[in-house]
Amino acid sequence: MSTWYEDRVFYHMYPLGMTGSPKENTDPQVVHRFEELEKWIPHIRSLGCGAIYIGPLFESSTHGYDTRDYKLVDRRLGDNDDFKEFVRLCHEADIKVVVDGVFNHTGREFFAFKDIQEKKWDSPYKDWYKGVNFDWSSPLGDPFGYEAWQGHYILPALNLYNPAVKAYLFEVIQFWVDEFDIDGIRLDCANVLDFGFMKELRQQTSHMKADFWLMGEVIHGDYSRWVNHEMLHSVTNYELHKSLYSGFNDHNFFEIAHNVRRLEAIGRDLYTFVDNHDEDRIASKLRNKDHLFPVYLCLFTLPGIPSVYYGGEWGLSGQRTKWSDDELRPAVSIADEKKFHCPLTDQISLLGEIHSREDALHHGRYQELLLTNRQYAFARHGESSVLITVVNNDEQEATVTVPLPVHAAQASDLISGSVIPVMDNKITLSLKPCDGTLLKVNLG
Repeated sequence: MSTWYEDRVFYHMYPLGMTGSPKENTDPQVVHRFEELEKWIPHIRSLGCGAIYIGPLFESSTHGYDTRDYKLVDRRLGDNDDFKEFVRLCHEADIKVVVDGVFNHTGREFFAFKDIQEKKWDSPYKDWYKGVNFDWSSPLGDPFGYEAWQGHYILPALNLYNPAVKAYLFEVIQFWVDEFDIDGIRLDCANVLDFGFMKELRQQTSHMKADFWLMGEVIHGDYSRWVNHEMLHSVTNYELHKSLYSGFNDHNFFEIAHNVRRLEAIGRDLYTFVDNHDEDRIASKLRNKDHLFPVYLCLFTLPGIPSVYYGGEWGLSGQRTKWSDDELRPAVSIADEKKFHCPLTDQISLLGEIHSREDALHHGRYQELLLTNRQYAFARHGESSVLITVVNNDEQEATVTVPLPVHAAQASDLISGSVIPVMDNKITLSLKPCDGTLLKVNLG
């Protein structure tokens, strides 16, 4: 029996950026910006998305990942009741809600860190952080040293070996389940989190809510170390992300196909994306913007749990600079949807609708059918049908002949709506430059 997260397309929201919230959280007043975020729900549903990954949300000092209170929604977005209403409206629209869990580090304004600053070695929280040492001072002037995430001393690293820290964080997650009815957590910096902590986390959350989803941010490494029955349900598939844009830019579908084959054993569980709040937008990474549709076609039909980052459906561009990520996280009002709407929007909506109804795209077996540098065809096998993706990254029209993995008299083109005849159990297609299509062959 499948779970909700295997069947759905995610929509990724970075709320502090979307709403144009202040960079510094210094105003003591709550600003109710969730009212603006609620207006996105019908649009998200129109794209065929059935889940939202939203975050960071914990009350923080600046960018959202320097937590100062785990049990408050960031006041720049609203209060706890506002988020509770947001989740209720999402659930009413049959949209699951997954939030950021920032458990590797806190901000310097978190109560435990402030207590150490005040009481030093007499603080009961001195073992809550890694490497606390009163023989030296931190670069920020604290009367003690400590480990920080990647050397950023505004982000002191929590000691996840400490039972008191783990108990506190598990209690925080229970609070978010009870208070807001969230459906899962995306673990920030999962690549450096203690494996023992994540195993306990899986055990704890499995009792909190049925089908509670744990997804981790992992960039490099053997993903099966994290994705297994003892730890996480999924991790971010950065390998596919990289192979998608470079495979199209370099006219090298072999890179994509090699990546998919290597990860196919766990690929159906991985969280796939073409851009996010930390990466340059795909519209900026692609040398040829005409590749946007075939890239999204691959994203939605290759093994994995696909995600659309807000604005991606409009082909928004954006690159990080040495000083700022603002272009990746722009303020965008849903009231401007008509201004941003473009052919890609409708194409993603169609792909989302197809993904939601076709079981072959949820847990169907992957099979490579055709592979050259510039053309690529693969099948996903479902219980009652086989879906076949065919893409062309060439700037020239291409005619391809694709062998069918099953016997059939015809195939339906789910993009154009046309019927394609089968000859000698093969389909011959003329593909436009930088284009692709999705075929369906019914079984039985």
